[in-house]
Amino acid sequence: MKVWYAAYGSNMSGARLACYLEGGRAEGALRGCAGARDASPPLRSAGVELPGAVYFATRSQVWGGGRAFYDPDAAGRALARAHLITAEQFSDVAAQEMYGEPGTDLDLAEVLATGRCTLGPGRYETLVRAGSLDGLPLLTFTAPWSMTDVPWNPPAAAYLDHLRAGLREAARWDDTAIARYLAGCPGAAGHWKADGGTLIPATQGPAPTG
Repeated sequence: MKVWYAAYGSNMSGARLACYLEGGRAEGALRGCAGARDASPPLRSAGVELPGAVYFATRSQVWGGGRAFYDPDAAGRALARAHLITAEQFSDVAAQEMYGEPGTDLDLAEVLATGRCTLGPGRYETLVRAGSLDGLPLLTFTAPWSMTDVPWNPPAAAYLDHLRAGLREAARWDDTAIARYLAGCPGAAGHWKADGGTLIPATQGPAPTG
């Protein structure tokens, strides 16, 4: 079965996603990935806009700053990059996002039928169907909580670099639009600001680091 994996964080970047599929450590990351059972690259990738919002919260063991989360119930729009992969690959990426071992297929029946499925309390154990693309389900994973339930935490520079790279690779938005979008996401706002097509630390606080 093929699905569209709607990545909204660092997995928008082809190089970062390759670590989850092929194994290895991304540039700037503090730990590597085991890789998926099927290391094949996505059949296609496309820039998409999802209803809801992306925000940064908790603290990543990989990057040191806040992680990206998706709140499908929040007002706004979330820029994402959809990757056409198998359901098996989607399961293995989701497992590694929770620092687990790949190799077990997720039961997608509930999320496909209802649009939402919480598999556990973990930060990326809630599956969301954000729509369809070319007749195939557009799936992602996020936290069970809402954007207003947790303290926001600014992302590290290395992490943002992968988000920016992935959005550029999508070839749907220009650098200025990408920088403004990321600088405006809750958690990044007030800590990062857009300077043309780049992101720089905001003057009102210290720069987040990895």
